[in-house]
Amino acid sequence: MTRQPLAPRPLLCGLVTAALLAVGCAPSPSGEERQPAERPLAVIYDGPQGCPDCAPSIAKVLRKAPQHFRVRYVKAAPKASDLAGAKLYVQPGGGSDLERTWRDLKGSAGVVRTWVRNGGGYLGLCFGAYLAGRHPGFGLLPGDTNGYIDSPSTTVPDGRDTVVPVKWKGKPRHMYFQDGPAFYLNEDADADVLATYPNGDAAVVVAPYGKGRVGVSGPHPEADESWYAEKGLHNPDGILFDLAHELIEATTGRR
Repeated sequence: MTRQPLAPRPLLCGLVTAALLAVGCAPSPSGEERQPAERPLAVIYDGPQGCPDCAPSIAKVLRKAPQHFRVRYVKAAPKASDLAGAKLYVQPGGGSDLERTWRDLKGSAGVVRTWVRNGGGYLGLCFGAYLAGRHPGFGLLPGDTNGYIDSPSTTVPDGRDTVVPVKWKGKPRHMYFQDGPAFYLNEDADADVLATYPNGDAAVVVAPYGKGRVGVSGPHPEADESWYAEKGLHNPDGILFDLAHELIEATTGRR
């Protein structure tokens, strides 16, 4: 499918509410204290464009995932030294301005691409999935992204927080969603589409990049009970993290 230009609107992809902004971001853990060194390392971006809950939520999921990751946060564009020894780099949701965030991160584009090409795993969630694309972004996907709400046949016509039905490997599931992307892959793309939106657009994709892998999700598989409670939403499946774990395992080459 031909990619449509991104519309000039905020891309929140998280729980950035006025109340949260008024309170401000609670400090996130910055080190790896009391985390067993033998566990694989995941580096999570937690820079100025993130929402208060986005990085900590995926950190909790990673710690409880099958590989029981230890986590380290980076507050600025990642350097090669930040990614050294890591198995996974996570670009979470939460951005409110794609162009502004890319100005903050574009200096690390070569570092991230080289690291993934040499065997690392990039996990992009909602806003972080936009950034795996090209206009602007790291250019890690065999194709590009566009907002699902901008699709002519979308089932979510605005940027509100909602629960979206998907087909995950052909089976019906539900996921937390807030203005996330759909993925438009090249015809010859070597990629696995794990989930599709109701209109058939790709919602969750894992693709190789050199020796590494890129996993991206438009919806939020890491959303916990507090996300749903904040917006008065209900997930018919319950608050489960099996989809997040499956995506993480696929991104690190374990599935």
